[in-house]
Formats: sequence, structure tokens, C-alpha cells
Amino acid sequence: MSFRKKNSCPVPRDLLPGKYQASILPTSLAAKGVWSQPISFIVEDVNTTSLSSMVAIIVVGIIVILIVILIVYLRKRQIHNSKKSQTYVSVNPEYSSIGVYEPDEYEIPEENVELMDEIGHGHFGKVYEGLAKQVVKGQPKTKVAVKTLHGNESISKRMEFLKEASVMKAFNSHHVVRLLGVVSMSKRPMVIMEFMAKGDLKTYLRSTRPDAEIRKGDPPSLQQKLQMCGEIADGMSYLSETKYVHRDLAARNCLVHEDLTVKIGDFGLTRDVYETDYYRIDSRGILPVRWMAPESLKDGVFDSRSDVWSFGIVLWEIATLAEQPYQGQQHDQVTRFVIDGGYMEQPKECPSKLYDMMLMCWHYSPSMRPTFLEIVASLSPDLSDRFKQDSFFHETKQAEEISNDGDGFVASGSSERVRFLPKQVAADVHEDESKQSDDESSAYCRLNGLHQNDPSADYDDKDGSIHLTLYSRNNSTIC
Repeated sequence: MSFRKKNSCPVPRDLLPGKYQASILPTSLAAKGVWSQPISFIVEDVNTTSLSSMVAIIVVGIIVILIVILIVYLRKRQIHNSKKSQTYVSVNPEYSSIGVYEPDEYEIPEENVELMDEIGHGHFGKVYEGLAKQVVKGQPKTKVAVKTLHGNESISKRMEFLKEASVMKAFNSHHVVRLLGVVSMSKRPMVIMEFMAKGDLKTYLRSTRPDAEIRKGDPPSLQQKLQMCGEIADGMSYLSETKYVHRDLAARNCLVHEDLTVKIGDFGLTRDVYETDYYRIDSRGILPVRWMAPESLKDGVFDSRSDVWSFGIVLWEIATLAEQPYQGQQHDQVTRFVIDGGYMEQPKECPSKLYDMMLMCWHYSPSMRPTFLEIVASLSPDLSDRFKQDSFFHETKQAEEISNDGDGFVASGSSERVRFLPKQVAADVHEDESKQSDDESSAYCRLNGLHQNDPSADYDDKDGSIHLTLYSRNNSTIC
């Protein structure tokens, strides 16, 4: 192909700005052909300023893209790191109400603590049997339980670990595990607690089963079970009176002394050991759904009455030697089952006396459940003299204060009838009973442990020691 200007003069290979015509001359070995008709075209003058601007725009665009990519990468890394270091949401809001731990009179030197045998472990660290110097007045050395944290944890983990100690400093009751000291000024913080030789109640109960691999004694008798129930209720009545809501009452959170005294303990840390007992629900963190009341599962409401529901589950654990509640159901199935009004059936070989109390604790309406003081009052006649000397209930003379003339409890030793359901509360609940359908009445009976074929609205135990009485405004029978 050849190029010619209008004047047919040869032009350089690099065309200068201007108007041009192009013609094609075919050539072969034989001869040359004829020029084709010319085609006109124009070579524009390229503006160097525009070219520089274009280059600048391209460079800026590349820089912006690189910055966006860098920001996205850093953001993803930040989210990943925050998830990696995230701690579980505490079951009790008291655990998150404390900002920075400050050493006080509970602080003891690390060299005063001697660790011995390991007796437990979890994500937080380990629990040891140990000896501590000068933690109990008059004792050079005291056998203690020492909870430790892994030495390489973050500051937030350390603070979370020490919050349990801060919560326990406010407690002073025989049936609540005592805090003896704290080692916070160390790379390996420790919480020093009263030593409970037989460990947590869940492990102890399972070790007494006839088929246990390592059996550590006979199953507790009915009297011993009632004693355990009374001691747990007494510890919870103390916490309730001090305006503390436990939120995680379960056999795993109760500890057993050498003499089988049971105390409320482990305010928060056992959820790491028994992680399978907890279930993650959305943003609310991990929750012990199998021990939670309907209002807690449905609306996130926690108070002393929801703790009473959990106490009913603990009674069931004691009766079954710590079987898993709602066995055979998944966590989400349990949640729906309880919200819909379901509750567990009477365990095999469980005395009616114990199951009656479970049903009272599992009343769907929180206001219809007994208080812990009322529970202790009902169990008090069956408890030992030692309990009467050590309990919070008898120390504050609550037995006499609870006594009244017909709608609640009476003092120990009285022949008066014991009722868990006050008249007015029950009447208010049944105000619209005349409008209820048969299905609704049947459902109400199911929620409250009664049966539709029960001719009276009175559920009496054979021994006459515990009664569940339902009242209606017009004195008619609803079940």
C-alpha cells in the first residue's frame, strides 16, 4: 500500500497533521497493476495538554481503586480479629456492669497460693485444689479451690475472668460459696474460693448412679434430696433478697461440700466447662435454654420468678441423678416446646412430693410461682437441725414472717394448709374463664400440672404436706 498527498509527493512514514489521500497499487512478479481510486482522510493534531490530563485521570483512578481495596481488606481483617477475640455474652448482666477490676482487701500475693491437683478445666483456664496462706483468720493455711486463667489472654479476657470475683464479694450466706481471695496483679490471675470437695452437683449426682463407671457412693435418699433442695432454695432466697437475679441456676452451678451440703456457686465460669448445656441465640449470646422460663425465652425477661422456674429444673435433675432435661429434643425444639406451654413429665421413681413442687415452679404465669422463701418454708419441716442453725431463712426469722391466715404459708409446725397460689392472683388469671373454650381450659390445665378429668381444682399429695389450690372468681371448677 502506498500513500500520497494531494500533490502526489511521497510522505514520511510518520504522518504529520493534515489532509491525505490513499490509493492502492497492486503489484505482482509479473507486473504492476493500476492505482485504485484515492480515499481521503485527515490526520488530526493531537493536543499534548489533553493527553496529559487523560494520563492524570487514569493514574488517579488507579489510586482510588487501590485505596478502596485496602480499606475493604483492613475492614475484613478487623471483623475477623474481633470475632476471634470475642467473649461469650454473659448470662447475668452483673458480669458486664464492671469496667476495670481494682485490687482491694481481697487481693493476696501470688506466692501465697500453692496449686496442687487439677480438678477441672474449661476455655477460661483450669481449676485446682490448692493451699492458700492467710485467707481465713486463725488458719495458717487453708484448702481452697483456685480458678486460673491462661497466662496469654487479652486484657478483656482478664477483666471478664475477674468479674466473677467482683460479683461474689457482695455475698455472705452459708449456702452461697464464699470468695476467699483474688490474685489480679499477675500474668496469671486467680480466683480463690471455698473448697467444695465433691465438686459440682451435676457431676456428683451422676457419680452415684448404679451404672456409673467410677461410682463414688450410693444415690441420695429422699431425705438427702429434700435437704439438697432446701439448701439450694435457701441460697437462692438469700440472692433474691439481695436483689440478685442468678439467670443460670442449674445443678452444674451448685457445689457439694464434703458433708454433702450444697451451695450456690460458679457465677458464670461453668458455662465454659459445660458448653453443651448452652445454646447460641442470635445476638443474645449463649443461653441455658433448657433451664429457662417461658418469659425468658420469649421476651428476654429475667427476675426472681424465672429463677424459680430454673429451680424446678434443678429439682428434676436431683430426682433423675442429673439426666439432661428435655432429653431427645434439640435446643430449638426445647425453646418452642416451653414457650408453647410444655413441661417435663414426672420422672420414674420420683416421689409425688418432689414432682408437685416442680409443677408449682413451672407455672406458666410467673406471678403464680412460689417465692424461694415460700419454698424453703414448705421444705423446712423435712430439713435437718443443722439447716435451721445455718440457713438464711431461719437466721432472718422468715418462717414467722411468711405465716398468714390462709393465702400463703404458715410457720413451721402449724397444721394449717400450705398454699402456693394466692386467691386474688388466681382470680385475676381466671377472670375471663367463662369465655374459655374446652380446648383453652384443657391447655390451661396442661400448663399447670393438672388434668382435665380431675373432679376438683385441688391437687393434693398423699402425705398432705404440699398442696396446689386453684381459685376462680366465681368459685367454679375450670379443670
